[in-house]
Amino acid sequence: MAATEEKPTRLISGPGMLLVWLYGVMVVGAVSRSAYQIATEFDRAPLAYSLSAVAGLVYGFITYSLVRGGETARKAAQVCCAAELAGVLIVGTWTLIEPSAFPDATVWSDYGMGYIFIPVLLPLSALYWLRKAGTAGATR
Repeated sequence: MAATEEKPTRLISGPGMLLVWLYGVMVVGAVSRSAYQIATEFDRAPLAYSLSAVAGLVYGFITYSLVRGGETARKAAQVCCAAELAGVLIVGTWTLIEPSAFPDATVWSDYGMGYIFIPVLLPLSALYWLRKAGTAGATR
């Protein structure tokens, strides 16, 4: 290893480990819930169940990026967290303005109220952590 090469930015130290754990829980919750709903009652609320499946995939990618570490993974996780936050805000607002569009709840309905607002708090926390991890990596 050349002396000029730097170690990849570790994203799962300290609070990053809590983020990985919480995102992992959200992956299991969103994917299992949407898989069951899509398999058994998709015609009841296809938009809601599809959005929950998308949320699960986004959570999975963010979890993978945090565990992988490195600058590229950090940037990819930032983009996904920003998209996740946008999704939560859009779907959360949509479910309040037009509840009839969602005959059943999604992970992001009412800003994640069914998940104790974790879906809106998690991307905010992750974006803060990823920004901090990027600044720390730049000062090494």
